[in-house]
Amino acid sequence: MRIGLNEEFSIGKTQLRGYGAAVRVDECSFHEAVKLDEFENQRVLRVTPSQGEHTVMQYQLSDELPSPPPFRLFHSLEREPSGRLLVYLKLRCDLPPKNAALNVVVNLPVPKGSVSLSQELSSPDQSAELQPISRAVRWEIPRFPGGAQLSALFKLEGSGLSAASLLEVGPVSLSFELPKLTCTGLQIRFLRLSPPLPALPQRWVRYVTHSDSYTIRM
Repeated sequence: MRIGLNEEFSIGKTQLRGYGAAVRVDECSFHEAVKLDEFENQRVLRVTPSQGEHTVMQYQLSDELPSPPPFRLFHSLEREPSGRLLVYLKLRCDLPPKNAALNVVVNLPVPKGSVSLSQELSSPDQSAELQPISRAVRWEIPRFPGGAQLSALFKLEGSGLSAASLLEVGPVSLSFELPKLTCTGLQIRFLRLSPPLPALPQRWVRYVTHSDSYTIRM
C-alpha cells in the first residue's frame, strides 16, 4: 500500500518544500511496517502491514500552530451574600463555520463543599450535572458549530463556601471530536494498493481530530 502525503510536508526546522501551503511538524516516527525509500523526495509511505489496526505515523507540533486553538473560554466568578457561588462560562468555538465540534464535554472542578447545582444553559440540547465524587461540574454539548458561542451559568450551594472557595474553581478541561479536520493541515494525497487486486477492497480516508489533554486556566 502506498500513501501519499502533502508534498509540502516538512519535519523540524528544515527548509520548506514545494510551492503550496507548508505543513510542518517538530518530530515524526513511523511504524516498523513503513518503508521510507520514497518519503524523502516524494513524501510517499510504502506500507506492508499485517492484519489488524496500525498507527502508521505519529507526529508532534509544539509551537507555531497553523490554526488557532479550537475553543476560547471567558468566565466570571462571584459569591453572593447568602454564600452561593455563581460561575458564568462563555465558550466560543473558533473553528471555520463549515466545521463543528462533536461530543464536547467541559469539566469544571468546584470547591469541595459544593453539594447542589442549578444551571442556566444557552440551548436545550445541552446538559450539566454536579459529580460529587470527582468534585466537578460536567457540561455536555452534543454539537458545537464553528463560529458559535454557548454559555452556562452554574449556581453552587453547600456548606462552608467562602470567598476563598473561588480559588478552588477550575482549571477547565475539555474533551471533544473534530470531524473533517486536522490541526496541522496534514492531508492524504492518495492511497493506492500495489500490485492492484482483481477485486479492489473498499478504500476511504476520514479525518478526525480527538482531544487528548486540553486545559484552560481560569
